[in-house]
Amino acid sequence: MRKEFFLFSAIIWTGVILFLSLENSKNIPQIEIPNIDKVIHFGFHFVFTILWFLYLKKRFNSSKNLHLLIFTLIVSFVFGIAIELLQQYFTATRNADVFDILANTSGALTAAFLIMLVNTYNGLIDKI
Repeated sequence: MRKEFFLFSAIIWTGVILFLSLENSKNIPQIEIPNIDKVIHFGFHFVFTILWFLYLKKRFNSSKNLHLLIFTLIVSFVFGIAIELLQQYFTATRNADVFDILANTSGALTAAFLIMLVNTYNGLIDKI
């Protein structure tokens, strides 16, 4: 049951990121807070990394957390770059931004650090 829940959650979250990243920017409410989009990118990839890691952990029933975490980080990084390229070449109202990639990567790395911290502290990840 947990494996399916994590898979469903990860797929839905990935779809939300993809939709909001490629949606016409005129259709998205504008928030007048400087760099709020970077915070959103950070949050998107923070949650993305955690959900996909938890799914892979359950899917492969693995104790090799570091390997799964590195794989998940790579997937998050590549996904973030792919979205930026899609924005640049396939949307009329979006542009690629290297700082978005940095925010994505920061969110993924923070999630990985949190996963390692929680696992090191009490092995909680192995209990999920």
